[in-house]
Amino acid sequence: MKLTSRSFSRAALASAFLATTLGVSLVLASSADGAASTLGAAAAQSGRYFGTAVAAGKLGDSTYVNILNREFNMVTAENEMKWDATEPNPGQFNYSSGDRILNHAVSNGKRVRGHALLWYQQEPGWAQRMEGAGLRQAMMNHVTQVATHYRGKIYAWDVVNEAFADGNSGGRRDSNLQRTGNDWIEAAFRAARAADPGAKLCYNDYNTDGINAKSTGIYNMVRDFKARGVPIDCVGIQSHLTNNAPSDYQANLQRFADLGVDVQITELDISGANQANAYAAVTRACLAVARCTGITVWGIRDTDSWRTGQNPLLFDGSGNKKAAYNSVLAALNAATPTTPTTPTTPTTPTTPTTPTTPTTPNPGGCTASVSLNSWNGGFVATVKVTAGGTPLTGWRVTTPLPGGAAVTSSWSAGNSGTTGNVSWSNVSYNGNVPAGQSTEFGFQGTGSAEGLTATCSAS
Repeated sequence: MKLTSRSFSRAALASAFLATTLGVSLVLASSADGAASTLGAAAAQSGRYFGTAVAAGKLGDSTYVNILNREFNMVTAENEMKWDATEPNPGQFNYSSGDRILNHAVSNGKRVRGHALLWYQQEPGWAQRMEGAGLRQAMMNHVTQVATHYRGKIYAWDVVNEAFADGNSGGRRDSNLQRTGNDWIEAAFRAARAADPGAKLCYNDYNTDGINAKSTGIYNMVRDFKARGVPIDCVGIQSHLTNNAPSDYQANLQRFADLGVDVQITELDISGANQANAYAAVTRACLAVARCTGITVWGIRDTDSWRTGQNPLLFDGSGNKKAAYNSVLAALNAATPTTPTTPTTPTTPTTPTTPTTPTTPNPGGCTASVSLNSWNGGFVATVKVTAGGTPLTGWRVTTPLPGGAAVTSSWSAGNSGTTGNVSWSNVSYNGNVPAGQSTEFGFQGTGSAEGLTATCSAS
């Protein structure tokens, strides 16, 4: 809801485990009694992260940077990876500020959450003036290009941000993005998965802290996505709170986790006289839900917050720890150390998880299957390319479009033609497919593609 910038102890053991499994180095910090003395190290004891939002323009502030480097093991760019920052002009991308934050994080042993690929706010002016098929093509290209640029470097993406309406409807927010077709969120997630298969893909929103109409609308969407195989890995609960979290906060986190997705508290800030107790309660709620994988506070010092004058963060304007900091650290240190039972980033199984017919891989070549989402006058097709018994070093797919159907945009593949028998070929990053494994590409079109099939050959 931000329109502007807004010890060799159990900690050491858990941090070492994470560093080994995640390929990152974590700063180990502990006190004489064995308790972790920083937020990141304390969270790592239970296999979680504790992060903060970072503004590139403040990386020259020594107090700010010292706290960042010492306390946090996850970083989210406040504004620098949003659409208006990364694509100020159509097809002209600028990653300088986002790269600055990512490079600082990585060089200091931290991971990065990407925020956000699509949001109805902070669209560049040129996109704000677009509608319909033109906007759909532009937004799908944006998702593909940005996720590809950061491929392999991002822990999790907020693929879509704040797409549900406030109030009691539980429905979607009206926006130019929504008006491109009700499947736009699904299409964005599929494009993000194709562009960066290793990143967790999240939906992120505010006023979803308890069980209410808005959070239930999102819950229903996630349940539907999981049932239909739409790639979604996590739900972000922003948690911009005053005094207390709702009494059903933990229950809300748990119901999302029960759908088979991670939950992450993504933009935590709490104002009011009950701040310290409220921060501790939110932290304990996350720790009580096995799939609540981490907490991010939205800024470092009170003076860095978008909630001007409300002092909602863990450090005061001078960088001193507040009572809320101590309550969070104590709650994190009270957690039982755990070893994560699943990887923290999605992996591709080395063999298919469910046998298909034939039960053994095709001795060579490849197969292709189509998942179609249609509306009156248009469609989005996602094509899954699966290698046979030998690895692919390149592939070619043909999709015979019905009469009247035409391709208007595509991602993660090159194409020859837009009507009739359209030929597709891999791009640089998805031509090499291990035996029995898959990659995806997609395209949008006009007309009807009902019954669309695809054939594949190795190239």
